Amino acid sequence: MQQYVIALDQGTTSSRAVIFDEQARIVAMKSYEFEQIYPQPGWVEHDPAAILNTQVDALREVVRISGVPLEAIAAIGITNQRETTLLWDRKTGRPLYNAIVWQCRRTAPIIRRLCDEGMEPYIRETTGLVPDAYFSGSKLSWLLDHLDLHERAERGEICFGTVDSYLAWNLISGRPHVTDATNASRTMLFDIHKNTWDDALLRALNIPRAVLPDVVDSSGVIGMLDPAILGRAIPVAALAGDQHSALFGQGCFESGMMKNTYGTGCFLLMNTGDAPAKSQNGLVSTIAWRIGGKCTYALEGSVFVAGAAIQWLRDEMKLIERASETETIARSLADNGGVYMVPTFTGLGAPYWDMYSRGTIIGLTRGTGRAHIVRAALESIAYQSADLVFAMASDCGQKPRELRVDGGASANQFLMQFQADVLGCRVIRPSVIETTALGAALLAGLAVGVWRDMDAIRRVWQMDLSLTPQMDEAQREAVLGGWHKAVQRSMRWAEEDRA
Repeated sequence: MQQYVIALDQGTTSSRAVIFDEQARIVAMKSYEFEQIYPQPGWVEHDPAAILNTQVDALREVVRISGVPLEAIAAIGITNQRETTLLWDRKTGRPLYNAIVWQCRRTAPIIRRLCDEGMEPYIRETTGLVPDAYFSGSKLSWLLDHLDLHERAERGEICFGTVDSYLAWNLISGRPHVTDATNASRTMLFDIHKNTWDDALLRALNIPRAVLPDVVDSSGVIGMLDPAILGRAIPVAALAGDQHSALFGQGCFESGMMKNTYGTGCFLLMNTGDAPAKSQNGLVSTIAWRIGGKCTYALEGSVFVAGAAIQWLRDEMKLIERASETETIARSLADNGGVYMVPTFTGLGAPYWDMYSRGTIIGLTRGTGRAHIVRAALESIAYQSADLVFAMASDCGQKPRELRVDGGASANQFLMQFQADVLGCRVIRPSVIETTALGAALLAGLAVGVWRDMDAIRRVWQMDLSLTPQMDEAQREAVLGGWHKAVQRSMRWAEEDRA
């Protein structure tokens, strides 16, 4: 009998379920969106019930529409939006507050305090992360303080978890309180070298150990799906944060292999092997996955504004009606005409780290037209991604052989060719661009023997598109030089607003 694996992909705006067959092909997919809650400026929350209910609804519906018999489903894997933080009652399972979403900035004062106390070097060395409200630790500290839950937490009466942990608790018989090593590594509480929760960071944030989940492998049977959900107990055999899952789904199993996910922003991860890499360029080091108790590590960098720049052209500037138009418009020009767009609407990340940078369009002449602006916006996505690739290469002393790409904007072939051109390396797009879900399915299938080993997974990974650089070195240096010049013009623009 053909075997199938289900991936539950719980994201920031929707919950998705995807069924894959033994050839790693999508059989059926279903997703449900849920509400984003903004109680105050800079605060972002989700209703825990909405997270759980939409995920269960997607699971049930994808099984129904697929027609796959329940006995043919070998395993379920879970992948999730990272850093989003929940607290619930250990006895009743009742959430004690809305989920605080990774985007939420309410805990910036806690991070400022840690830095003022001299904790920044320790945080970087121990966790691989930069101190930031983005990560879960300060969110958990805020919840314990705000809800006055320290005594209950000390007594072990409440549970903390990221979304993977919350789903595992609610979906698996016996209510295991677990997270996997990838999600643990995004809390700013986890020692990625010793593979354990760190007591010094717990003390600094006044977090008792009793509230924390057990840390399990990314691939391995955690327990059985509650049979009340589908009518059958099915092994739940994988947990992984979304970008880690995508790295696995892209088959980036060797050190130096990297993937870039093109969405509203971009997430670039590179496998660094069995040891964390120390970045000199402001990248973060993280656990890529843990299998059989052994960690594989990755460097990660983010582009804050990628697809969001195209949305800006459409929604605010009204230069396009649909994102899909940009490829044809960009191809209508022989080059960018010296026009560069630096879309730093929210500041510059790695390798520049300038929160005062602001968006810039530069190089305009009387002959500049709509097509130049559209092309400059597309090119900016490739330039920003290239800066991260070059930063990773500098940190690791490895020139990239290829970049594997996924996400919505990877369908734009002009952008992908330009990415290959400015990187000077091959760009590869897989046949399944739902790589986050695919990674969770592969991790789960690996745990139960649908795929015997990594070699079996390599065999089912399929390439859809391969693009090689068409730009000569002199031209590459010229366009990158123009980009870096434009970036310098955008930097420190809002410095006068520092007060």
